[in-house]
Amino acid sequence: MRRRVMVAVAKRLLPVAAVGLLAAIALWPEFESAADRGRVAFKRVTQVRADALSVVQPRFQGVDEQNRPYTVTADTAVQAGNEEVVQLHAPKADLLLTDGGWLYLEAREGRFDRPRNHLDLAGRVTIHHDDGTQFVTDAAAIDVAGGHAAGDSPVAAQGPFGTLTAEGFRLRDRGQVVVFTGKSHVVLEGTP
Repeated sequence: MRRRVMVAVAKRLLPVAAVGLLAAIALWPEFESAADRGRVAFKRVTQVRADALSVVQPRFQGVDEQNRPYTVTADTAVQAGNEEVVQLHAPKADLLLTDGGWLYLEAREGRFDRPRNHLDLAGRVTIHHDDGTQFVTDAAAIDVAGGHAAGDSPVAAQGPFGTLTAEGFRLRDRGQVVVFTGKSHVVLEGTP
């Protein structure tokens, strides 16, 4: 009789134990990942404080004294503390001219003084005029609202007029007047 009782109990317990073992094998990876997700690590952190505001793809827009719009953009901008000067990486500026034309400026680095609307550019500064003229220099200072630019680094210009090199430049009236400073060399293109 004992043997019968043991066989009857085994008939019921063995299938239940087999199902439990299979379930444990199937669910084991879930138990492991749950243990990993439940871990928390603490590091000792020194006091953190925001010294600068960093912005990706900033856009500054405004109008000049004659209500002509301008836009200054960059890949990134960093503004330290509560200063009004913004450090720009890969800055670009679009200026609309009175006659409907435009100027486009770009450089590797720049500083934008927002209250004064003054942009200092450095590192392959390129100024494009919509008439096809292009200036390239190492540094330029731009009065964005006034539409003036100046640079005392060597400048190379090319356009429909020909090519020109000079020791510096002054750009006035949003590109309507350009003065080249220092020793200059120009090759003019003839018109048919």
